[in-house]
Amino acid sequence: MKRQSKDESRESRAEPAVEVSAGLIFRDGKLLITQRHADSHLGGLWEFPGGKREPGETFEQCLARELREELGVEVVVGQLLESVEHAYPERTVHLKFFICHLEHGEPQPIGCPAVTWVNQAGLYDYDFPAADAKLLEKLRATTELWK
Repeated sequence: MKRQSKDESRESRAEPAVEVSAGLIFRDGKLLITQRHADSHLGGLWEFPGGKREPGETFEQCLARELREELGVEVVVGQLLESVEHAYPERTVHLKFFICHLEHGEPQPIGCPAVTWVNQAGLYDYDFPAADAKLLEKLRATTELWK
């Protein structure tokens, strides 16, 4: 009988990846970002608004629900811009980033400490989770998205 290594044993107990939808809401050359609660995983960092997908939800349905709950806005979820899987020491996340159109409402910090609109250069002024690195690189290099 083959013995499992510690790494194999740890992998067999690993929880499934957390599935998250996030929205990219552009307006007047700026992009909406939100701050994570200080006492949450990756607390205090800035991110693109969204949240965890619930069973039976599509990523798009999740995003529309989360933006309604967290920011008090209605959006039309559009094109998938980026999909990322990132392993943190404590969990793995599978993120899908969608371009969204703000339909109704002004974003309010209902489920987060702060919201702000940033221009393309302003993205450098905020600290984001490591999982957002690939998307941030794309956003910093692609001026068409900001028009």
